[in-house]
Amino acid sequence: MQGGWERAREVSRRMAHGVADAGRATLRASRATASGTARAGKVTAKGAQKVGRATRRLTHADGADRTGLGRLIELSAGNSASDALVTVALASTVFFGVPVGEARGSVALYLVITMLPFALLAPFVGPILDRFRSGRRYVIAGTLFGRGLLCFAMAAAVGPGDLPTLFIGALGVLVLSKAHNVSRAAIMPSVLPADITLVSANARVALFTLVAAGVAVPVGAGLTAWLGSAAVLRIAMVGFLLLGVAAVRLPRHIDSPDLEEEGAAPRWRTLLKVGPTVAEAVWANVAVRVFSGFLLFFLLFLVQDRAVPWLAATQSQAAADPFFDIPKTIALLAAAAGLGGLAGAAVANWTRNHAPQLIVLATLAVTSVTTILTAIFFGLWAALAISLVTAFAQELGKLALDAIVQREIGEEVRSSTFGVVEAVLQLAWVFGGLAGLVLSLSESSTAGLVTLAVALTAALAWLLVSRIRHTRAADAKLHRRRAEAAADQPQQRQDTLDPTKPLTNPNG
Repeated sequence: MQGGWERAREVSRRMAHGVADAGRATLRASRATASGTARAGKVTAKGAQKVGRATRRLTHADGADRTGLGRLIELSAGNSASDALVTVALASTVFFGVPVGEARGSVALYLVITMLPFALLAPFVGPILDRFRSGRRYVIAGTLFGRGLLCFAMAAAVGPGDLPTLFIGALGVLVLSKAHNVSRAAIMPSVLPADITLVSANARVALFTLVAAGVAVPVGAGLTAWLGSAAVLRIAMVGFLLLGVAAVRLPRHIDSPDLEEEGAAPRWRTLLKVGPTVAEAVWANVAVRVFSGFLLFFLLFLVQDRAVPWLAATQSQAAADPFFDIPKTIALLAAAAGLGGLAGAAVANWTRNHAPQLIVLATLAVTSVTTILTAIFFGLWAALAISLVTAFAQELGKLALDAIVQREIGEEVRSSTFGVVEAVLQLAWVFGGLAGLVLSLSESSTAGLVTLAVALTAALAWLLVSRIRHTRAADAKLHRRRAEAAADQPQQRQDTLDPTKPLTNPNG
């Protein structure tokens, strides 16, 4: 009996020692995990700090910290990231989700319903902004605060599936985003350092906004899959509200006094009143934007219908390499377009001493030549090349156009001009997309690309002829003024030396 108790005590003692050992091992593991987590957190924090410092050096380089351009770049990057979160959160809704897998009629209806109201509202944004030039910081902040409130409303509408609220909220976000971009473009000359050209400054803003959007899209997609669309919309709401506070803290010199007389009728800008230089840049960008919309939907439906050589081959040959299927082809084309946009912004930042007018015409010329070559040698690599070049030309040409408007248009109507330009470019993209839908019915890449190559070449030739005609007219006017001035000088000298003519007081 006593031996049984001793054995029981020994077993209990061993169990207690085992539990203690397990507890110590668990404690050591917990300490190691906590230490590893702390070290990982410190490394992440240091990495984020280094990235933040490097980003601050880039945004505040060349005097951008003194004029406020650095703050504007950072604000624009945050705005782009928040817009990207909204887009990802609403990707499955009727407003943002393009029905690429459905019939062409559904896609055409999407283009008409979703884009045309926005394009029709855009021209009214500019004149309204021109009336509040003395408070541009508060206008920019208002566009951010307004989108924050709309994100709150859309987050509440996601759960019950309130499509009217989502549609109206998404349309309001787009309009306010465009108003923010118009206001930002209008104040760019006010924050321009002496060592940076307008094209380079616009390129810096575009480059950081593209990078911010590129980072926010996968992050937003992951958060949407984990937390849901409503949570991501609330995160975007917080981002917009914080950015609104930062917008109020922009430098005060971006606010310009209202110099127009009270009671004066507001001046509206049309393409007939902006001058030949701005009109030439606008029409060149219109041609590129039409082709961009055309190429997107044209290639998309050719790929969907397997009417491209590489997909037709995989469809007919069961043993062929299945890598280039429809989803991977679309992903490659999207990646090429994204890379082209980044390249356009980077090249624009390097073109410090080149005239923006030449840049605009060069982008149209490069697009025309690439389209002709793609029509002749159409294949996967040609399709990737034309996607990259089109995005490159669209980004670079738009940045040059912004610089031309900022330089040529007076401050009192600059926002109105940008509003009209943005509306025209948006309508051009919609028109090009509808044309791409129609021409994709032929299931012939050659027919569509040749048609657009002819149109682009004709647009380029028309712009070159118009440029030559305007240049000759300007030269003739200058020669005529010089001849009149030269003819007036001998007469004035003779009147001065003639003693018979009485001296007159020029002031009366």
